[in-house]
Amino acid sequence: MSASHFVRQRLMSNGNWKTASLLVPGLLLCSMASAEPQPRRQEQHFKVQSHPVITLHNPNGMITVKAWTKSEVMVISTRASDDVEVDAEQMGNRVDVSTHPTSDNVAPDDMRADYQINVPEDAELQIHNDSGEVNVANVLGDMNVETVAAAVDLEDSAGYVTIKTVGGSFQCTRCAGKLEVSSISGNLRLTDIHSYHVHAQTSTGNILFSGEFLPNGLYRLKNYSGVIEVRFSPADSFDLSATSLKGKVNNEASLTPKAHQQHLYSRFGNSLFGTFNAGRAKVELTTFDGTINILKRD
Repeated sequence: MSASHFVRQRLMSNGNWKTASLLVPGLLLCSMASAEPQPRRQEQHFKVQSHPVITLHNPNGMITVKAWTKSEVMVISTRASDDVEVDAEQMGNRVDVSTHPTSDNVAPDDMRADYQINVPEDAELQIHNDSGEVNVANVLGDMNVETVAAAVDLEDSAGYVTIKTVGGSFQCTRCAGKLEVSSISGNLRLTDIHSYHVHAQTSTGNILFSGEFLPNGLYRLKNYSGVIEVRFSPADSFDLSATSLKGKVNNEASLTPKAHQQHLYSRFGNSLFGTFNAGRAKVELTTFDGTINILKRD
Protein backbone atom coordinates (compact mmCIF):
# COMPACT_ATOMS: atom_id res chain seq x y z
CA MET A 1 0.00 0.00 0.00
CA SER A 2 1.40 3.41 -0.96
CA ALA A 3 1.85 6.16 1.63
CA SER A 4 -0.68 8.40 -0.07
CA HIS A 5 -3.30 5.64 -0.17
CA PHE A 6 -2.73 4.84 3.54
CA VAL A 7 -3.07 8.50 4.54
CA ARG A 8 -6.21 8.86 2.43
CA GLN A 9 -7.85 5.89 4.19
CA ARG A 10 -6.96 7.12 7.68
CA LEU A 11 -8.17 10.65 7.03
CA MET A 12 -11.39 9.51 5.43
CA SER A 13 -12.12 7.07 8.26
CA ASN A 14 -11.92 10.00 10.66
CA GLY A 15 -14.19 12.13 8.53
CA ASN A 16 -11.45 14.54 7.46
CA TRP A 17 -12.53 14.69 3.81
CA LYS A 18 -11.36 18.27 3.29
CA THR A 19 -7.94 17.64 4.81
CA ALA A 20 -7.51 14.51 2.71
CA SER A 21 -8.34 16.38 -0.48
CA LEU A 22 -5.60 18.92 0.27
CA LEU A 23 -2.93 16.63 1.67
CA VAL A 24 -2.96 13.71 -0.77
CA PRO A 25 -2.17 15.74 -3.93
CA GLY A 26 0.78 17.27 -2.06
CA LEU A 27 2.08 13.82 -1.16
CA LEU A 28 1.73 12.73 -4.76
CA LEU A 29 3.74 15.74 -5.95
CA CYS A 30 6.51 15.05 -3.42
CA SER A 31 6.64 11.40 -4.49
CA MET A 32 6.93 12.37 -8.15
CA ALA A 33 9.67 14.93 -7.39
CA SER A 34 11.76 12.44 -5.39
CA ALA A 35 11.55 9.85 -8.19
CA GLU A 36 12.70 12.27 -10.89
CA PRO A 37 16.35 11.52 -11.88
CA GLN A 38 19.02 14.18 -11.90
CA PRO A 39 19.63 15.81 -15.29
CA ARG A 40 22.25 14.05 -17.36
CA ARG A 41 23.54 17.32 -18.75
CA GLN A 42 25.12 19.71 -16.26
CA GLU A 43 26.82 23.08 -16.69
CA GLN A 44 29.11 24.46 -14.01
CA HIS A 45 31.23 27.64 -13.81
CA PHE A 46 34.30 28.35 -11.68
CA LYS A 47 36.03 31.71 -11.29
CA VAL A 48 39.84 31.33 -11.43
CA GLN A 49 43.02 33.39 -11.35
CA SER A 50 45.88 33.29 -13.85
CA HIS A 51 47.50 29.91 -14.60
CA PRO A 52 44.74 27.68 -13.19
CA VAL A 53 45.11 23.90 -13.07
CA ILE A 54 42.32 21.70 -14.45
CA THR A 55 42.32 17.94 -13.90
CA LEU A 56 39.93 15.47 -15.50
CA HIS A 57 39.60 11.72 -14.91
CA ASN A 58 37.14 9.95 -17.21
CA PRO A 59 36.85 6.25 -18.15
CA ASN A 60 35.19 6.79 -21.53
CA GLY A 61 33.91 9.64 -23.63
CA MET A 62 34.53 12.64 -25.84
CA ILE A 63 36.55 15.40 -24.17
CA THR A 64 36.76 18.78 -25.89
CA VAL A 65 38.79 21.56 -24.29
CA LYS A 66 38.97 25.05 -25.80
CA ALA A 67 40.56 28.26 -24.60
CA TRP A 68 38.66 31.51 -24.19
CA THR A 69 39.40 34.98 -22.83
CA LYS A 70 37.36 34.69 -19.62
CA SER A 71 38.94 34.16 -16.18
CA GLU A 72 36.58 31.27 -15.72
CA VAL A 73 36.37 27.53 -16.25
CA MET A 74 33.13 26.20 -17.72
CA VAL A 75 32.42 22.48 -17.51
CA ILE A 76 29.53 21.01 -19.49
CA SER A 77 29.11 17.28 -18.86
CA THR A 78 26.70 14.81 -20.42
CA ARG A 79 26.32 11.41 -18.78
CA ALA A 80 25.37 8.37 -20.85
CA SER A 81 23.32 6.86 -18.01
CA ASP A 82 22.23 7.34 -14.41
CA ASP A 83 24.82 4.72 -13.40
CA VAL A 84 27.58 7.33 -13.38
CA GLU A 85 28.03 10.64 -11.61
CA VAL A 86 30.10 13.69 -12.47
CA ASP A 87 31.91 15.55 -9.71
CA ALA A 88 33.45 18.98 -10.28
CA GLU A 89 34.92 20.95 -7.41
CA GLN A 90 37.30 23.85 -6.93
CA MET A 91 40.14 24.12 -4.45
CA GLY A 92 41.90 27.46 -4.74
CA ASN A 93 43.04 27.90 -8.33
CA ARG A 94 42.50 24.24 -9.16
CA VAL A 95 39.39 22.64 -10.65
CA ASP A 96 39.06 18.85 -10.38
CA VAL A 97 36.56 16.98 -12.54
CA SER A 98 35.90 13.23 -12.39
CA THR A 99 33.45 10.57 -13.54
CA HIS A 100 32.69 7.63 -11.26
CA PRO A 101 30.10 4.81 -11.12
CA THR A 102 27.20 4.85 -8.70
CA SER A 103 27.27 1.05 -8.25
CA ASP A 104 29.66 -1.88 -8.66
CA ASN A 105 27.94 -3.45 -11.67
CA VAL A 106 27.95 -0.86 -14.43
CA ALA A 107 28.15 -1.83 -18.10
CA PRO A 108 31.16 -0.32 -19.95
CA ASP A 109 28.91 1.61 -22.34
CA ASP A 110 27.07 3.17 -19.40
CA MET A 111 30.34 4.49 -17.95
CA ARG A 112 30.56 7.09 -20.70
CA ALA A 113 30.50 10.82 -20.05
CA ASP A 114 31.21 13.55 -22.62
CA TYR A 115 32.76 16.88 -21.64
CA GLN A 116 32.96 20.31 -23.19
CA ILE A 117 35.32 22.49 -21.17
CA ASN A 118 36.36 26.08 -21.69
CA VAL A 119 39.48 27.33 -19.90
CA PRO A 120 41.71 30.43 -19.89
CA GLU A 121 44.55 30.35 -22.43
CA ASP A 122 47.24 29.98 -19.75
CA ALA A 123 45.55 27.00 -18.05
CA GLU A 124 47.46 23.84 -17.17
CA LEU A 125 45.69 20.61 -18.12
CA GLN A 126 45.97 17.12 -16.64
CA ILE A 127 43.67 14.71 -18.49
CA HIS A 128 43.18 10.95 -18.14
CA ASN A 129 40.67 9.36 -20.52
CA ASP A 130 40.80 5.61 -21.13
CA SER A 131 38.75 5.43 -24.33
CA GLY A 132 37.00 7.86 -26.63
CA GLU A 133 38.70 11.06 -27.81
CA VAL A 134 40.56 14.04 -26.39
CA ASN A 135 40.56 17.30 -28.38
CA VAL A 136 42.36 20.42 -27.14
CA ALA A 137 42.64 23.74 -28.97
CA ASN A 138 44.41 27.05 -28.24
CA VAL A 139 45.57 26.15 -24.73
CA LEU A 140 49.05 27.59 -24.12
CA GLY A 141 49.82 26.19 -20.66
CA ASP A 142 51.58 22.93 -19.77
CA MET A 143 49.64 19.79 -20.58
CA ASN A 144 49.71 16.13 -19.60
CA VAL A 145 47.33 13.69 -21.34
CA GLU A 146 47.20 9.93 -20.69
CA THR A 147 44.89 7.50 -22.50
CA VAL A 148 44.55 3.80 -23.21
CA ALA A 149 42.64 3.64 -26.49
CA ALA A 150 41.49 7.24 -26.78
CA ALA A 151 42.89 9.32 -29.64
CA VAL A 152 44.43 12.70 -28.80
CA ASP A 153 44.21 15.73 -31.10
CA LEU A 154 45.92 19.03 -30.24
CA GLU A 155 45.80 22.31 -32.12
CA ASP A 156 47.75 25.52 -31.46
CA SER A 157 49.17 24.37 -28.15
CA ALA A 158 52.34 25.48 -26.38
CA GLY A 159 54.11 24.95 -23.09
CA TYR A 160 55.49 21.60 -21.97
CA VAL A 161 53.24 18.93 -23.52
CA THR A 162 53.50 15.25 -22.56
CA ILE A 163 51.27 12.62 -24.15
CA LYS A 164 51.09 8.92 -23.28
CA THR A 165 48.81 6.40 -24.99
CA VAL A 166 48.63 2.63 -25.32
CA GLY A 167 46.78 2.24 -28.60
CA GLY A 168 45.40 5.71 -29.15
CA SER A 169 46.70 7.80 -32.03
CA PHE A 170 48.11 11.30 -31.57
CA GLN A 171 47.90 14.30 -33.84
CA CYS A 172 49.39 17.72 -33.21
CA THR A 173 48.88 20.71 -35.50
CA ARG A 174 50.71 24.01 -35.04
CA CYS A 175 52.14 22.94 -31.69
CA ALA A 176 55.00 24.83 -30.05
CA GLY A 177 57.01 24.56 -26.85
CA LYS A 178 58.38 21.21 -25.69
CA LEU A 179 56.66 18.05 -26.94
CA GLU A 180 57.15 14.51 -25.62
CA VAL A 181 54.93 11.72 -26.96
CA SER A 182 55.01 7.97 -26.33
CA SER A 183 52.69 5.18 -27.44
CA ILE A 184 52.65 1.39 -27.81
CA SER A 185 50.81 1.02 -31.10
CA GLY A 186 49.35 4.44 -31.88
CA ASN A 187 50.28 6.48 -34.96
CA LEU A 188 51.86 9.88 -34.31
CA ARG A 189 51.26 12.77 -36.71
CA LEU A 190 53.03 16.09 -36.11
CA THR A 191 52.27 18.76 -38.71
CA ASP A 192 53.19 22.43 -38.97
CA ILE A 193 55.25 22.07 -35.81
CA HIS A 194 57.12 25.06 -34.30
CA SER A 195 58.76 23.28 -31.38
CA TYR A 196 62.40 23.40 -30.31
CA HIS A 197 62.19 19.99 -28.61
CA VAL A 198 60.31 16.97 -29.98
CA HIS A 199 60.68 13.43 -28.65
CA ALA A 200 58.16 11.02 -30.26
CA GLN A 201 58.24 7.27 -29.77
CA THR A 202 55.88 4.42 -30.66
CA SER A 203 56.55 0.69 -30.87
CA THR A 204 54.50 -0.40 -33.88
CA GLY A 205 52.94 2.82 -35.12
CA ASN A 206 53.95 5.25 -37.84
CA ILE A 207 55.46 8.68 -37.17
CA LEU A 208 55.10 11.73 -39.41
CA PHE A 209 56.94 14.98 -38.74
CA SER A 210 56.37 18.02 -40.93
CA GLY A 211 57.46 21.33 -39.47
CA GLU A 212 60.31 23.73 -38.79
CA PHE A 213 63.67 22.58 -37.50
CA LEU A 214 64.46 25.47 -35.18
CA PRO A 215 68.06 26.51 -34.45
CA ASN A 216 69.48 24.50 -31.51
CA GLY A 217 66.36 22.32 -31.60
CA LEU A 218 66.41 18.60 -30.86
CA TYR A 219 64.13 16.20 -32.75
CA ARG A 220 64.13 12.50 -31.82
CA LEU A 221 61.74 10.10 -33.55
CA LYS A 222 61.86 6.40 -32.77
CA ASN A 223 59.85 3.23 -33.37
CA TYR A 224 60.36 -0.52 -33.57
CA SER A 225 58.49 -1.12 -36.81
CA GLY A 226 56.45 1.06 -39.12
CA VAL A 227 57.33 4.18 -41.08
CA ILE A 228 59.15 7.25 -39.82
CA GLU A 229 58.68 10.11 -42.27
CA VAL A 230 60.32 13.51 -41.97
CA ARG A 231 59.51 16.33 -44.38
CA PHE A 232 61.90 19.25 -44.74
CA SER A 233 62.08 22.53 -46.66
CA PRO A 234 65.11 24.00 -48.52
CA ALA A 235 65.51 26.64 -45.80
CA ASP A 236 65.82 24.10 -42.97
CA SER A 237 69.17 23.54 -41.30
CA PHE A 238 69.91 20.32 -39.41
CA ASP A 239 72.42 17.65 -38.55
CA LEU A 240 70.91 14.23 -39.37
CA SER A 241 71.42 10.70 -38.11
CA ALA A 242 69.02 8.03 -39.41
CA THR A 243 69.35 4.32 -38.68
CA SER A 244 67.19 1.30 -39.52
CA LEU A 245 68.72 -1.96 -38.35
CA LYS A 246 66.57 -4.20 -40.58
CA GLY A 247 64.71 -1.76 -42.82
CA LYS A 248 65.42 0.96 -45.38
CA VAL A 249 66.45 4.60 -45.26
CA ASN A 250 65.20 6.76 -48.16
CA ASN A 251 66.60 10.28 -48.46
CA GLU A 252 65.90 13.33 -50.64
CA ALA A 253 68.10 15.77 -48.70
CA SER A 254 71.48 16.82 -50.12
CA LEU A 255 73.64 16.07 -47.10
CA THR A 256 77.27 16.85 -46.46
CA PRO A 257 78.59 13.48 -45.25
CA LYS A 258 80.69 12.87 -42.18
CA ALA A 259 83.28 10.29 -43.17
CA HIS A 260 84.27 9.18 -39.66
CA GLN A 261 80.63 8.56 -38.70
CA GLN A 262 79.96 6.57 -41.88
CA HIS A 263 82.84 4.25 -41.05
CA LEU A 264 81.91 3.94 -37.40
CA TYR A 265 78.23 3.03 -37.94
CA SER A 266 78.39 1.10 -41.20
CA ARG A 267 77.92 -2.23 -39.38
CA PHE A 268 74.59 -1.10 -37.85
CA GLY A 269 72.18 -1.86 -40.71
CA ASN A 270 71.17 1.00 -43.04
CA SER A 271 72.42 4.30 -41.68
CA LEU A 272 72.66 7.83 -42.94
CA PHE A 273 74.61 10.68 -41.38
CA GLY A 274 75.22 14.17 -42.63
CA THR A 275 74.55 17.89 -42.45
CA PHE A 276 71.90 19.84 -44.31
CA ASN A 277 72.80 23.50 -44.79
CA ALA A 278 74.51 24.77 -41.60
CA GLY A 279 73.29 21.93 -39.36
CA ARG A 280 71.76 24.19 -36.71
CA ALA A 281 69.22 21.63 -35.42
CA LYS A 282 69.79 18.01 -34.48
CA VAL A 283 67.58 15.28 -35.98
CA GLU A 284 67.78 11.65 -34.79
CA LEU A 285 65.68 8.96 -36.48
CA THR A 286 65.82 5.35 -35.24
CA THR A 287 63.89 2.17 -36.06
CA PHE A 288 64.53 -1.56 -35.81
CA ASP A 289 62.92 -2.97 -38.95
CA GLY A 290 60.85 -0.03 -40.13
CA THR A 291 61.37 2.38 -43.03
CA ILE A 292 62.75 5.91 -42.69
CA ASN A 293 61.81 8.51 -45.30
CA ILE A 294 63.46 11.94 -45.44
CA LEU A 295 61.40 13.80 -48.03
CA LYS A 296 61.10 17.31 -49.41
CA ARG A 297 58.07 19.18 -48.15
CA ASP A 298 55.66 20.37 -50.84
